[in-house]
Amino acid sequence: MVGRYGPHNPDETYVAHAYAEQLFDTGEVKLNYATAGDASNPALLLVPGQTESWWGYETAIGLLKDRFQVFAVDLRGQGRSGRTPGRYTLDNMGNDLVRFIQGAIGRPAIVSGLSSGGVLSAWLSAYAPPGLVVAAHYEDPPLFSSQTNPAFGPSIRQAIGPMFAVYAKYLGDQWDVGNWAGLVANARSEMHPWMAALPLPADGPPQSLKEYDPEWARAFWTGSVAASCDHVRMLQAVKVPVLFTHHFRRVDDEGLLMGAITDGQAQKVRELVEGAGQPFDYRSFPAMGHSMHGQDPKLFADTLSEWAAALKA
Repeated sequence: MVGRYGPHNPDETYVAHAYAEQLFDTGEVKLNYATAGDASNPALLLVPGQTESWWGYETAIGLLKDRFQVFAVDLRGQGRSGRTPGRYTLDNMGNDLVRFIQGAIGRPAIVSGLSSGGVLSAWLSAYAPPGLVVAAHYEDPPLFSSQTNPAFGPSIRQAIGPMFAVYAKYLGDQWDVGNWAGLVANARSEMHPWMAALPLPADGPPQSLKEYDPEWARAFWTGSVAASCDHVRMLQAVKVPVLFTHHFRRVDDEGLLMGAITDGQAQKVRELVEGAGQPFDYRSFPAMGHSMHGQDPKLFADTLSEWAAALKA
């Protein structure tokens, strides 16, 4: 199993999808992406969450392509995009997306990102060159809760972090450990109890994990991913309208967060974005799983489209 999955072993790693895939070279890394829709429509960039490749949006793309020119991208270290050992940071990934918008899309775009992709949507809403990002959708983003020492609320250690620690330990950077059997045997004893119900197939990793560099997990668990990107400072710099969709969340009696972000943390995001002078449209979907675009692509497409249409009003 050592070194089994990744771009160096495509035959064992990848499967075919409904949309053609292309590569964009940022200068450091080649980003894989798919696109659909007419260039006469507004440009929309979709940014997957951690352990997700662009095809997590495959059904949603079909519902969006008549209203937008859609671009769905694999971040560095995910999908068919290149691996960059030692360089998985929000700043590097955010700048990848700036170059992608400039070079592959070629015009200003609306950005929608899930989870850590939602944190990158926030990064773009704050730090992209003026005029490059029109507006930003943060889909259930772990703002503050993906930091090791956040200014507000529970940290990654009190949320999904132990899962990332398990990925890093048993799979290794670039799959250089690859001990899936050890992960399955030990994961539940090394993660928070609420994670015990998460499916871990004994016969091998799911497709999404095959396409994922577990160094991502180590970067989040150790905090190196955000070492130069404080979330408060980032949100204070937001320069475009924001849609924030908040999904299932609960904090148990021990203070452990089940979900991406607490109500209190989401309120702090709102205060910071509005304090930066930007419109903030908050929508709560407490029964929705982490990925709305995966669980209910029609609701995702309709919510995003209606908000984007209202921006023009």
